Amino acid sequence: MSHSPRVFRTAVAAMFFMAGLCFASWASRIATIQQKLSLSEAELGGVLFALPVGLMLSLPLAGWAVTKIGSRKVLALSLTLYALALVGLSFCSSTFLLVGCLVVFGLGSNAVNISVNTQAVATEALYPKPIMASFHGLWSLAGFLGASIGTLMIAKGIIPETHFIAIAVVIVATVLICWNFLHNDRSPAKSGSAFVKPDKSLITLGIIAFCSMVVEGAMFDWSVIYFKKVVQAEEAWIGAGYTAGMCFMAAGRFVADWFSHRFGLKTTLQLSGALSTTGLLIVVIFPTFTPALIGFMLIGAGISSVVPMVYSAAGRSTTMLPGPAIAAVSTISFIGFLIGPPVIGFLAEAFTLKVSFLFLALMAFCVIVFSTRAKI
Repeated sequence: MSHSPRVFRTAVAAMFFMAGLCFASWASRIATIQQKLSLSEAELGGVLFALPVGLMLSLPLAGWAVTKIGSRKVLALSLTLYALALVGLSFCSSTFLLVGCLVVFGLGSNAVNISVNTQAVATEALYPKPIMASFHGLWSLAGFLGASIGTLMIAKGIIPETHFIAIAVVIVATVLICWNFLHNDRSPAKSGSAFVKPDKSLITLGIIAFCSMVVEGAMFDWSVIYFKKVVQAEEAWIGAGYTAGMCFMAAGRFVADWFSHRFGLKTTLQLSGALSTTGLLIVVIFPTFTPALIGFMLIGAGISSVVPMVYSAAGRSTTMLPGPAIAAVSTISFIGFLIGPPVIGFLAEAFTLKVSFLFLALMAFCVIVFSTRAKI
């Protein structure tokens, strides 16, 4: 059955939104589950490492599965698994069970990421201009909604089990509703193998995303600490930098498609790197509240479009099918997301937190360098 581009776009957008809602729902109740299992800060940190383990395990499998059975089936199955794992997290009665469930949650998360971006690439091909970043913008908006719902649930004293079951029902219902309106690519017409070595252009795209994800990962984990220890903001305002960065990150994704269509992918990536570099230098050179807040806004705007644009470019690869190409780039970039926070910690311990943020400025500058050299 053939549908209009708008129908495909709406269905894929709903899948992105559900993925963001699922992740944010878990993130909003981490403290509750920590208290339930009486985990110390160090124990919680160790437990949370199970999530990236699941993500890494799924990277080669998801690309292969998308090629063999199609991104529609992988997306429906993995998003359902993601939702069920969310429910499982709320019922874990021991650390061992929580770790196992987080591995499954991480596996489902990345399988959703690769399959939904493959669907997005197919949808974007139906339009005369880029639309990839807007999908990622919806993921960010879902993150805000999920966090808000979590805050409300906590305020009303609603337990995670009830909260997560309600979210899972919404997600599974949305999957069922959208199933017939997703791209049916179960029999790929293109020739190619799921396990082709990425060519130089894909590796370059992966490096660009890697550098940006180092910055993004550090922003998630260190922005509040930077505002507390370096900016020395009042207690009520230590989260201002993180909030500003996330808001501008979400907003930037809705502008990126228009900008990329008008000025080109290379210029978009160069500007993204320039915004992030400038923002990081501002927060280092002028570590007071207002300049630092502006700096974090620029950082959020800078990192907003890099991953969506890189995924879009990877999905148009002439040497690999979209699923494996996105998986290859995702593998390289996700390493950056993983190593960013601990590297900042090591540098902060050896030198200062301000010096560690100079390293992030260097990573952001590398986005400019590699984007300039890339043949895109």
